[in-house]
Amino acid sequence: MKYSRIAAAAGLLLGLMGVAQAQPVKNIVLVHGAFVGGAGWRPVYDRLTHDGYHVTLVQEPLTSFAEDVTATKRILDQQNGLAILVGHSYGGAIITEAGNDSHVAGLVYIAAHALDQGETEAINGKKYPNSAHPFAKSPDGFLTIAPENYHADFAADLPAAQADFEAHAQMPTSASVFTANIPDPAWKTKPSWYMVAKADKIINPDLERMYAKRAHSHTVEISGASHSVYESHPREVAALIEQAAQHALP
Repeated sequence: MKYSRIAAAAGLLLGLMGVAQAQPVKNIVLVHGAFVGGAGWRPVYDRLTHDGYHVTLVQEPLTSFAEDVTATKRILDQQNGLAILVGHSYGGAIITEAGNDSHVAGLVYIAAHALDQGETEAINGKKYPNSAHPFAKSPDGFLTIAPENYHADFAADLPAAQADFEAHAQMPTSASVFTANIPDPAWKTKPSWYMVAKADKIINPDLERMYAKRAHSHTVEISGASHSVYESHPREVAALIEQAAQHALP
């Protein structure tokens, strides 16, 4: 009788441990890309928080790759437990570096760069040319998208008024970030998920597919989606992030 009680208790403990291990990651950290701020994540943030996730946005300065990674790690250090790290566009390069942080359980790339050692965004952009207009460059080396090109190039599936506002609220981005090299890409050791925007003009969709395939990412493709897919398709983006949160841990 005593042995059976011990066995039953042990079985219950193991069962509870299994339940605990099956719990999803509850912290989500969102990293924006070049030219934009974190506010564009609001529709995704609202869906994730509604579903019970703890969501934090990184506001990186876009002044250098090192400073943007530091800004991301600063937010990761504030997390109580493991987190899913999500990057859009250039934010993908940031999470590829910052994703080595011990707080990160998994990576989600939303139409984003997932660079390997020896690659840069500039190099890969020449191998897989995009269909957008060239960026405008300031005398001190910061890039922006000409406002008259912003809607067509960056946000074709957003309302024109919204795209016009974002075009005039851009965060100039140091050209140096597009030549950053990542010696130890986190996607080689962390599970990843990838969303391809099939009508992206900023990053060639074939480049996005290459990134996803190489990283063995769980991949979805969104038809008609522009580079602003995180704003135009928040339901699908949130669903992919939640999939990562539920399956990142073994």
